[in-house]
Amino acid sequence: MSATALTCRECSAEYPLEARFVCSRCFGPLEVAYAPFGAGSDVDAIRRRIQAGPRSIWRYADFLPLDAGAPAGSGEFSTGGGLPAGATPLVKADRLAEALGLREVWVKNDAANPTHSFKDRVVAVAAARAKELGFTTLACASTGNLAGAVAAAGAAYGLPTYVFIPSDLEEQKILSTGAYGANVVTIRGNYDDVNRLCTEIAGEHEDWAFVNVNMRPYYAEGSKTLAYEIAEQLGWRAPDRIVAPIASGSLFTKIGKGFKEWLDLGLITGSSVTADGLPRMSGAQAEGCNPVAAAYAAGTDVCRPVKPDTIAKSLAIGNPADGPYAVELARATDGTIDDVTDEEIRHGIRLLAETTGIFTETAGGVTTATLRKLAESGRIDPDERVVLVITGDGLKTLDAVRGTFECTEIDARYEQFEERVQPRTEVTV
Repeated sequence: MSATALTCRECSAEYPLEARFVCSRCFGPLEVAYAPFGAGSDVDAIRRRIQAGPRSIWRYADFLPLDAGAPAGSGEFSTGGGLPAGATPLVKADRLAEALGLREVWVKNDAANPTHSFKDRVVAVAAARAKELGFTTLACASTGNLAGAVAAAGAAYGLPTYVFIPSDLEEQKILSTGAYGANVVTIRGNYDDVNRLCTEIAGEHEDWAFVNVNMRPYYAEGSKTLAYEIAEQLGWRAPDRIVAPIASGSLFTKIGKGFKEWLDLGLITGSSVTADGLPRMSGAQAEGCNPVAAAYAAGTDVCRPVKPDTIAKSLAIGNPADGPYAVELARATDGTIDDVTDEEIRHGIRLLAETTGIFTETAGGVTTATLRKLAESGRIDPDERVVLVITGDGLKTLDAVRGTFECTEIDARYEQFEERVQPRTEVTV
């Protein structure tokens, strides 16, 4: 499968594979189109080729929009082709499943990426394509995780990097981004303000590759690799349901696209819960920034912009570019889109940590709390095989758990231990 053009999702107009992200006819978003594998392709041979590849997203290079496949130097022990994103664990979460009354839950822990978020996947593809197109500088508009991923990719490639972020971002994300040597620009405003500014800058600095602006069609394709990995890790099968966060909606829709590509090719066995074999797609948003969940609840695909007000800053995009497509996908797969409160987000972080040992940032708290909401409301079949997508590490959002537990301070005396520390034999979730 090879990339052939950029096509408009609204009017199907085609454009060359260049740095372009919006249709000049109807202003619709552009995405990468591919020439399919030939009829009668040897599915077993394709699987063997994948399995022989590196333990990174580049094992799926045949399904990604690069001219020459995997970038040079993209082996497991080299950063010559950027950082080795992907190959993150899929963890069977039996205690979480038991706590929620479900038969089978898996956690796709993408916090195990180099900069501890799924953004390393999308940046790897965008940065590799930017180098092919001759760009000299990497840049982005970010709610935090993307800033770190772009800064790290720039360091690995030896490219100057500029990241633009809201000034009220979590301190942990700002500090870790600066450590890579990036030029960090904080903006007085929310993400949507940052994104507008970056669109202007991209138009004036033609040698800058803004991974989520002028490189957005290529960047978005990196999210498909989550679907590929999940299916491969489940023995070349699609799960029955995916529960994933929604910010712009790109991650959510591209996971669906990844499963569809492999189902159409016959590379994987589909889920039995939908007619076309796709998993039921369940989206998760914070109540304080819920334009996609609100549209879904209202029975429309019009995502009215909102002003974000939530602890889940990595999901705080008030005007989501792919929101309508996320609503469309949820409905087409008999899925759902829910929102949860900040308090539920904190409880979700604790629930995941205490049942799996995986400490997630606030976005993962949103996703876990949404799964809990689905289970408790009876809107999920207890016998489904569910995959919960965790996109970032809890060390990035430490303030979210501040005050949620207490420490017991004692002198170094056994008598005080006996007096003040009450041993527990069970974990409360």
